[in-house]
Amino acid sequence: MGMNKNTVLAWATFIMISMGFALIALGAFRYDDVAGWGFASVGIGFFAIAWVFNALKGRV
Repeated sequence: MGMNKNTVLAWATFIMISMGFALIALGAFRYDDVAGWGFASVGIGFFAIAWVFNALKGRV
């Protein structure tokens, strides 16, 4: 399977979004103290990086 740069960015975006959801879920349901806020904020950061990856498709 030949993967070009757009396919790689698409997979990276998908992985980052799924990890972002997982981190936000950990922060919301697993940790009830201050660590939950940290997990949720890192999950939102993953969404921001995935947004950048998605914006780079076709431009790199």
